[in-house]
Amino acid sequence: MLKAIRRGLKRDEGFTLIELMVVVMIIAVLIAIAIPSFLGFRKSAQDRAAQSEVRNVLLSEKAFWLDNGDYTQVAADITAFEPNAVINANPTLGVTIDLNGLSSDIVCITRTAASGNSFSVWESSSAGTFYGATDLTGADCPAANPVGYVQGGW
Repeated sequence: MLKAIRRGLKRDEGFTLIELMVVVMIIAVLIAIAIPSFLGFRKSAQDRAAQSEVRNVLLSEKAFWLDNGDYTQVAADITAFEPNAVINANPTLGVTIDLNGLSSDIVCITRTAASGNSFSVWESSSAGTFYGATDLTGADCPAANPVGYVQGGW
């Protein structure tokens, strides 16, 4: 009798196609939500890394100025204070340093992040530190703080 009942019952083994499609659709929706957020966080992290590199070189410039009374654009002078600094003439490959043509008491420091955004600092021993989001490597470091640059950070 028990065998007859077992033969009559249908056994479910595995998932139906509809169940699998629902699971795949849920996973696809979660991925569609997560990828843009991840890319946004990645861009933000790249920008912060570039800003950090500029700040580290700025601190080295200030330390050099305290020792010598002038800023420098010599990479060896900066790496003496900050061994991990990457100084390069191309701001996409490292931090660029440019002195004002008339005064070595004014320095511009620029770095372009992997996200494509540029971050610069204009530093004067008398006027202070100004932060901006433009590339100051195209021309000589200006004698006055660039338009739109502010004190306190980006």
